[in-house]
Amino acid sequence: MSNARKLRELLAQPGPIVIIGAHNGLSAKLGEEAGFGGIWASGFEISASYAMPDANILTMAENLHAAKMMNDVVDIPIIADCDNGYGNAINVIRCVEEYEKAGIAAICIEDNIFPKRCSFYAGVKRELAPVEEHAGKVRAAKNTQRNEDFVVIARTEALIAGWGMDEALLRGRAYADAGADMVLVHSKAKTAHEVIGFAEQWDRDTPLVCVPTIYKDTKVGELHEAGFKLMIFANHGVRTSIKAMTETFATLIKEQCTGSVEDRIVPLPRVYEIIGVNKMKEDEKAFMPATSEGVTALILAAGASERLGPLVKDKPKAMLDIKGKSILGRQVEVLNACGVKNIAVVRGYQKQAIDLPNLRYYDNDEYGSTNELVSMLAAKREMGSAFLLLYGDILFEESVLQKLLKSPADISLLVDRAWNEASRPSDARGVPDLVVLEDAQEAGYRFVGAERPHKVKKISHKLDASEANGEFVGMAMFNDQGAKTVRELASQLEKEHKGPLHDAGSLAEASVTDFFQELITRNHDVQAVDVYKGWLEVDTFEDYKRAWALIS
Repeated sequence: MSNARKLRELLAQPGPIVIIGAHNGLSAKLGEEAGFGGIWASGFEISASYAMPDANILTMAENLHAAKMMNDVVDIPIIADCDNGYGNAINVIRCVEEYEKAGIAAICIEDNIFPKRCSFYAGVKRELAPVEEHAGKVRAAKNTQRNEDFVVIARTEALIAGWGMDEALLRGRAYADAGADMVLVHSKAKTAHEVIGFAEQWDRDTPLVCVPTIYKDTKVGELHEAGFKLMIFANHGVRTSIKAMTETFATLIKEQCTGSVEDRIVPLPRVYEIIGVNKMKEDEKAFMPATSEGVTALILAAGASERLGPLVKDKPKAMLDIKGKSILGRQVEVLNACGVKNIAVVRGYQKQAIDLPNLRYYDNDEYGSTNELVSMLAAKREMGSAFLLLYGDILFEESVLQKLLKSPADISLLVDRAWNEASRPSDARGVPDLVVLEDAQEAGYRFVGAERPHKVKKISHKLDASEANGEFVGMAMFNDQGAKTVRELASQLEKEHKGPLHDAGSLAEASVTDFFQELITRNHDVQAVDVYKGWLEVDTFEDYKRAWALIS
């Protein structure tokens, strides 16, 4: 149903219609939310939003843009204040064409000459167009409209100009006879006696409209009883916002602290609610490739690496340069490309050298006598919701990360099925973290279902290679439930655990793979996401040379 049809149906119903002035999409949205029957695209408010007088200084295009902005975000009719039609009858024809195309339900044109002056400006030159001229504008508007429901409101400023009741009635009747769907009589009297007097003498079937800005104590019910169908609260939105912003800005400049105005501003989630952030999230989820909304990346980069010798004399291996970018910088680049913007890094060895911007940092100053699990627990505040865990010495392709992020499992480990190929370099890492799967696909031949996670039965760097189905890449993903499981187990281990933990002699010496094995031992479901290559660890000088050769 068009908004013009909605307005026609409102007009056909008994009782008054009350609409509220607005100047942009946000104010229109708030008006709809408050329960008003429609929105008045107020020339006064729109001009004020440009910090301009309401005096035909803004063009039709600028006013139309504001009205369309409102119409696009609400489901109630927009009645546009079109001043005097932006010129003569020929201008009115274009005005109707453009506003109707934009979906506006109605326009209101007044009998001020062009350029007009706001009805309430004191001491400015004011002149009304001849009755015949404005009646011609009304006829032109009605002749131009294509939607029979489109509403044309003719407004007379005779009372505002001081030309008297007889002139106001003469003009109102002429505009009604010319085909106006409604007639607006405007007044700046402090009481409603003028408009009520007009209504008492009104002798046409054309419904009446009023704008109770100055006669502000008159209730809608009283005006409706007097004969008015539509009441416009025309400019209270922008006036309210000016008062609120003036007071807030004055407090901020005085106190120099944003907390000083906390009691007079809405929380950010309220803004998000109004502007449709939740709908945007739903659309992203439905129509965009899987990303990592709300996922935090936790990078473990605390350890020293003796195998890299002088390369890491004054920097940790995460900061090793590979063709102009550090390993950590390359990790951040891929994470960002996959939508992961919240990134935390655990530092230790040569921690001052890890200083990339826009990252959060945690320190494991006991890196020399502890292992990965202690580093992970140093940043446990980052495990409040879904998070990605990765080693700080691996390079990986975007597709590898995307596959892990799409995993539906609570706890997912990235596992490379190519680890034991005959072509594996003899100088590759000597003690890989190997994985045994409960339901592994047959190796070495075609198969389907590679996208499906497989349950991890065992993970260890002490596994017999003949048992293993793949190698842990050094990347793991935990959704909200998985993060909760990790927090709970970590808390229990910190409070209660004594002695060895799987491959480690103590909790302090434990790696994250020992932690994963403990999850498995306690019957938590840990899944493996299969990949085939697409990553590289830099743990030795040979790894570093290979990275230089392979990375573009």
